[in-house]
Amino acid sequence: MVRQPIRRVDLSFSAPEIGYLKSQRLARIATVSKKGQPEVVPVAFEFDGKYFYVGSHSQDIFLRTRKYKSVRDGNSRVGLVIDDLESVDPWKPRGIKLFGTAEVVEHEGMFGPGKYLRITPQTSWSWGIPGPKMKEGEWSHKTIHEV
Repeated sequence: MVRQPIRRVDLSFSAPEIGYLKSQRLARIATVSKKGQPEVVPVAFEFDGKYFYVGSHSQDIFLRTRKYKSVRDGNSRVGLVIDDLESVDPWKPRGIKLFGTAEVVEHEGMFGPGKYLRITPQTSWSWGIPGPKMKEGEWSHKTIHEV
């Protein structure tokens, strides 16, 4: 049986998805430089219920990263994945992937005040997170977020 994600239109994350996001601290962000070079790197993140924030423990280091420079230089499209394994026996991956736009903002975040990337989700997919959006037999759920 080929598993196909089921498309639905919703405007926000469900309570179980928000609970999952708030329980996690590590994500991977994908950006593309102005020369077209893709990059994926692990990052710490915060989620306030609407936006995701990515920063660094050191502003000096953060301002030299490719992710910061890519967004600063105008390529605001990003991907973000937050995932883990709920269990290895049985195998139970779970997570959330999103596409969105990022902008550089001043923020008082987990690393203190400074510049952060603020990511506005546009489309997200979740898997392995039970809740009202998941129907029996589904393995993933797509959400279109209000922009």
